Amino acid sequence: MLNWGVIGCGNIANTFADGLACLDSGKLIACASNSMQRAHVWAENQKFQHDIRSVYSSYEALVNDSDVQAIYVANTHNFHYQSIKLCLQNYKHVLCEKPITLNAQQAAELYALARENKCFLMEAVWTRFLPAIRMLQKNLSDNVIGDILSVRADFCINPKLAESHRLRSKKLAGGALLDLGIYPITFSSLVFDGPPEKIQSSAIMDTTGVDARSFYLFEYSDGRIASLSSGYTQVAPCEALISGSEGYIRVPQFFAAQGFSVHIQGQEPQTYSYPFSDNENFSFEIQHMHDCIQQGLLQSPIMTHDESLQIMQTMDLLRNQWGLKYEGEQ
Repeated sequence: MLNWGVIGCGNIANTFADGLACLDSGKLIACASNSMQRAHVWAENQKFQHDIRSVYSSYEALVNDSDVQAIYVANTHNFHYQSIKLCLQNYKHVLCEKPITLNAQQAAELYALARENKCFLMEAVWTRFLPAIRMLQKNLSDNVIGDILSVRADFCINPKLAESHRLRSKKLAGGALLDLGIYPITFSSLVFDGPPEKIQSSAIMDTTGVDARSFYLFEYSDGRIASLSSGYTQVAPCEALISGSEGYIRVPQFFAAQGFSVHIQGQEPQTYSYPFSDNENFSFEIQHMHDCIQQGLLQSPIMTHDESLQIMQTMDLLRNQWGLKYEGEQ
């Protein structure tokens, strides 16, 4: 039984708490926010699922709680680096909501610190751990559609955000890429099992200075291609299409995949379903982390430090192409 604390008491922390409540291998006992009122309100809302006995108004107080063994970092992107470092310096295991940091340099430093202090550290890209995605990877390794030649994946929304919203805020490291684009980039990485060799991109910038829409064309070895996009000002299907020499695979809502269909040339399509409830969204990655810690691992074999760094390096390169830097970056 792993005792958890939460840094950052917002909506994404609610999803984590719901996922943890589905498991019997961990419990949520503490939370921290820069606002004591927000922390108390959040803890009160969790009382039917969890026994949160400690509510803190500072992250330092939480990491000094000797009963807390692992911490879920759920504050805004710009605070991830400092929050994770604080946890690791106090020998806490960490699951951090994606993106793990603003850039690869920060992530590399934290992964090194985690190894030095023998702490488990994982970027929480929940898509990677879903049953449908795990089975999709098995189908790809079995060459069910022949040689994989291309991937198309888009994650676009249009929720009519206020200018002050975190997605539009440069101060909070907003923008489509880090929040939404990381999903199609991760999907391409898991399909092609590595980083691209050549990257072309373009971005439509918001008046706030971050990318409102961005488009990425990745070239891999042997002429393999990924065409990806993300944005918060347009409506588009959030789906992925993997094309091969013998057929293709369609993955609806790929970032939250509950199934996929396999289309082999000359055959009837086959649909595979792996449903889960809304409360279970994050339960798969949390259980995976519990299993890893029980086995004495310091990193996930599914979401490795190296792959996380490669994806951060790719996103660094994309932002460099647009001239987008955040506060505090070199």
